[in-house]
Amino acid sequence: MKGGAGGGAGPVRTVVRLLLGAALTVAGVGHLSFARRSFQAQVPPWLPLDLDLVVVTSGVVEVVLGVALVLLGRRRDVVARAVLGWVVAAFFVAVLPGNVSQLLTRTDAFGLDTDLARAVRLLFQPLLVVWALWSTGAWAERRRVLQVLQGRSGRRFGRAGVVRR
Repeated sequence: MKGGAGGGAGPVRTVVRLLLGAALTVAGVGHLSFARRSFQAQVPPWLPLDLDLVVVTSGVVEVVLGVALVLLGRRRDVVARAVLGWVVAAFFVAVLPGNVSQLLTRTDAFGLDTDLARAVRLLFQPLLVVWALWSTGAWAERRRVLQVLQGRSGRRFGRAGVVRR
């Protein structure tokens, strides 16, 4: 069944994945250019790293993930697409402390200038995780992904990470 409960890439799932890829790419470019200062405001003060290093690094990661969602998602290899989905979901979890810090430190950025606005934004972080998992088929293919990563499926990773029998 395409786009349904399985890991297939039906038209709705594909469009949603492409939208996520585009959003991540634009956000990543923002990290590197027009929104750099706003992203710096989200770096938690307790993080012992240079603000600009954190912003640039996370921006590069976002661009790479966004482009990968667009390009790798076109491949028929559902396991590789699902692994990418888990990586994107993990990225959204990894940046959550920045959003929490913005709320706790009452830092204004991205037009979020009230505690309510910053708190509402936090509610969207789990939705981004779900978006990544659903649009890539990652949740539906979680058992196959674990089997491949644990080497139980008889598959090997060949060139470019493509799963081969």
